[in-house]
Amino acid sequence: MRNLKLILAYDGSEFSGWQVQPDKETIQGTLASAIGRITGENVLPQGSGRTDAGVHALAQVVTFVTESSVPTENFQRAFNDLLPPAIRVMEVGEVPAEFHARHSAVAKTYRYRIYRGAICPPFLARYVWHYPYPLDETAMCGATSQIVGEHDFTSFAAVDPEASREGRPVSNVRTIFSAMGVRNGEELVCTIRGSGFLHHMVRNLVGTFILVGKGTIPSDGVAKILAARNRSAAGATAPPNGLYLVSVEYE
Repeated sequence: MRNLKLILAYDGSEFSGWQVQPDKETIQGTLASAIGRITGENVLPQGSGRTDAGVHALAQVVTFVTESSVPTENFQRAFNDLLPPAIRVMEVGEVPAEFHARHSAVAKTYRYRIYRGAICPPFLARYVWHYPYPLDETAMCGATSQIVGEHDFTSFAAVDPEASREGRPVSNVRTIFSAMGVRNGEELVCTIRGSGFLHHMVRNLVGTFILVGKGTIPSDGVAKILAARNRSAAGATAPPNGLYLVSVEYE
């Protein structure tokens, strides 16, 4: 048995997220189909996390176990011949049996892009949140520091449907190592690195930072929303198309 690690980049616009679902096109399901065609095995690949419908990835990490004798270097070419152009396998490597894309991860980085120009170019529309309205960007960027550290992020977590179905206890405590907002040309870019993320957490944070920029909540209000541990205290969920999984780190 061999444990293979893939690094995927994908445009999530036309997919119903990472996780396989009946009668829907997903990243995991599409990749599983390609694995079956290459190896003849029925394998469900495991990702470092479940990106939502419309969310993109620059370096999603995936592992799967196979008995196939196909040389590791041939897998990448085979995958990219079979997969749609919106999914590319950037790297393939063999890893120890105990390595798992999700369980072995120690940190992830997400990036959210907000396009601030009056007119969003059509070739960018699927990859940014177009928000041309007035915002205090300095206040927004300053507010990101309030989420750094270990916190209970209940106020920024959507209900996890999988955990609810399985009746699993869920801890909403996560550690954010860094968070920052910067202006890059016509875009305001928010980058967050943490130990892990809850369902819709980054998008809910961005929706709340927008409220800071609008002046709806004060610049120090994010800390108070964290302390409330109440989803209704935070902002609306930002659209998925501006969000990217940038990297996953392992020890």
